[in-house]
Amino acid sequence: MNLTSKGGPDHSSADHKSTCLKPRIFRNIQRPDPDISFALRELGTATVHEAQSRTGLARPYLRPIYPARIAGPAVTVSCQPGDNLMIHASIEVCRPGDVLVVTTTSESTDGMFGDLLGVLCQARGVVGLIIDAGVRDTAELTALQFPAWAKAICAQGTVKASAGSVNVPVICAGVAVNPGDVIVADSDGVVVVARRHAAEIVELGKQRIEKEEMAREQFRKGELSVDFFGLRAKLEELGVEYCSDVQDLPLS
Repeated sequence: MNLTSKGGPDHSSADHKSTCLKPRIFRNIQRPDPDISFALRELGTATVHEAQSRTGLARPYLRPIYPARIAGPAVTVSCQPGDNLMIHASIEVCRPGDVLVVTTTSESTDGMFGDLLGVLCQARGVVGLIIDAGVRDTAELTALQFPAWAKAICAQGTVKASAGSVNVPVICAGVAVNPGDVIVADSDGVVVVARRHAAEIVELGKQRIEKEEMAREQFRKGELSVDFFGLRAKLEELGVEYCSDVQDLPLS
């Protein structure tokens, strides 16, 4: 490897570039404790998203093929559009409880995942699929009870011809995903929790649930949300005025 004058690697060298771009499958990743994934699943995407300061939410075009709720460590897959070779390759390195997170190097809506892959994933213990592309065989996947969140439902088939990578950092539906990050998905969408922060987010999420239950109890008694949350001061600060009726409005 070429070295710079400071003794470090020459990042402009062709050898270094080819090494960085070489397709790779990383067999082993760090995963959080399964109890953490279970706790995040129970919290759900909305609570988790709020608990981590409204970050990590994938774009809302990712929709479930049927209502489901999952959470688990991400096995990331980078594919060429219209080519699902690397999805097939990725399943070998999956462990029970994992979530497949599939992206393509350019936009695609092709049906890259169907019921055959669903059967195999389920047999290997994969709990669900997040794909920034298309799925097909949705009736069969629903009958199989294999959860999937996708950008599109499309019968267009794919080839198995192009190299990609497994367990590398990817961008899926606008959010960064690293291998082993926890994916939480339900009918409200998909949120990504960084593995190193997952235990902290569980605790923050539980605190939020407790506060929401207190609010829920007061709302059942008829207390107004503007009072419970102390919003009257904010309304006053913003110059909002209460009027007796519509006739009090000034003429335009």
